Amino acid sequence: MQTALQILVTGVQIGAIYVLFSLGLTLTFGVMRIVNFAHGQFFTLSALIVAALLPMLVSAGWPIALAFAAASILAIGASLLLGLAVYQWGFRLLQRDFVGSFILSLGLVLLLEGVYLDVFGGAVRSVPPVIDGTVSILGTALTTQRLVLCVVAVLFTALLYGALALTSVGKALRAAAIDHEAAMLQGIPYGRIARQGFLIATLLAAVAGVLIAPVSVVTTTLGSDYLIKGFIAVIIGGLGSIPGAIIGSLFIALIESVGGYFFDPSRASIAIFVLVMLVLLVRPKGLLGHG
Repeated sequence: MQTALQILVTGVQIGAIYVLFSLGLTLTFGVMRIVNFAHGQFFTLSALIVAALLPMLVSAGWPIALAFAAASILAIGASLLLGLAVYQWGFRLLQRDFVGSFILSLGLVLLLEGVYLDVFGGAVRSVPPVIDGTVSILGTALTTQRLVLCVVAVLFTALLYGALALTSVGKALRAAAIDHEAAMLQGIPYGRIARQGFLIATLLAAVAGVLIAPVSVVTTTLGSDYLIKGFIAVIIGGLGSIPGAIIGSLFIALIESVGGYFFDPSRASIAIFVLVMLVLLVRPKGLLGHG
């Protein structure tokens, strides 16, 4: 029983980041009908900025919590500026162009990885623990820092759900995702809504990067690993489905947790890809996909 609880808690920790990451992917696809491979670069940029700034601020005498907050704000702001530039001079011109956006996003991945390597260097960076201590959940030990990570991820997921259900922007995003032409006929400014949806997706990726920085090593290719898992999650759950992205993310995290405990990470990765093939064979649209 204790082992099962430990595996479950570990799976939730991993899944919290996957959920935030895959929500951005599925939101972009749902509204703009583009598959954005550059999504991981927003995640990487925020993690790199936190990993670079936090030690400098702490060395300058800042309390670590204040230094982390300042570095996180700057990191999220930089990622949003990058997202706005990428949208304005790239994806805005290729909305609902699957092939064009596919080529553009792959080019952006190569370009941005090269820029990150030149600016931040190729060294592996680590962030000192921001919150010390552990807590016990049903007899299972969990670091306070990872618990905070999970809570923040859940809060952002709940905020996104609430915004989509209750706000005018959220309703416009849902309408554009269902039928953008009908939404435009009803007076919804599709261009503005698409930009807002893209920036919300960028924000989710940036927050995920900030949260992962203190609990993982940070490299210039960090986002590529999460991008693969994020796409697998949205494929399993169904492209464009937010509940599907959440279910897919948690499912993948649980498989990784079980595989990592009883076997090794490589076998867990094989199991994930086998799962994707089975889902696509039985239900090509994903578990909760509609199109």
